[in-house]
Amino acid sequence: MSYPNAVVLQASDNTEFNAYTAFPTAAGPHPGIILLQEAFGVNGHIRNVADRLAAAGYAVIAPELFHRSAAPGLEISYNDFPSAAPHFQAITPEGLTADLQAAYDWLQAQDNVTDKVGSVGFCLGGRVSFLANAVLPLSAAVSYYGGGTQHLKNRTADLHAPHLFFWGGLDQHISKAHITEVVDALDAAGKPYINTVISYADHGFHCDERPSYNPDAAAEAWAMTLAFFQEKLR
Repeated sequence: MSYPNAVVLQASDNTEFNAYTAFPTAAGPHPGIILLQEAFGVNGHIRNVADRLAAAGYAVIAPELFHRSAAPGLEISYNDFPSAAPHFQAITPEGLTADLQAAYDWLQAQDNVTDKVGSVGFCLGGRVSFLANAVLPLSAAVSYYGGGTQHLKNRTADLHAPHLFFWGGLDQHISKAHITEVVDALDAAGKPYINTVISYADHGFHCDERPSYNPDAAAEAWAMTLAFFQEKLR
């Protein structure tokens, strides 16, 4: 395994994959969170986010979503998206659903995890967090700048939990029209959501390893995320 605190999960299609885990030091039980990677792997930044969530009192699992096309432990540099593209393009809703279910089942099998589970994802993971809310009985879900979420709008009626969205107003990868597609689908389905556009933030604003990192936007979105999880998961 490429990092500490890893577990090996088996998906329903009989593929195996690694996932990073992080637990609070305090006695449980704790709510669970499925943390969903960017297009660059379960890298140091994603593991740091997992550790931050664990410090806030959540049991966290971050599955490797590229395991069908990559060796375990894949980490791609933030300035090398071309290397991520083949893996990004190889994922399917069916494969992701199997991975999400395996991660959810693992959390529910832990003695010190409650039945309340949420998801949070960034970039690619933001879109996958939306899918997680549709295919799992979550109690809360959060998506940071989830490009391509509009392609899942046909799953909106399946959402189980309130969904919190963050978008960057300066994001050239996700258009206002795409955001509107998502919001309109949520309204049509009557699903509860919070839609937050941070006008001065760019794509990837939460990641302190990316040039687009915006510490003010990151701090504000993180505070909202923790408040949202506190309300929905506790």
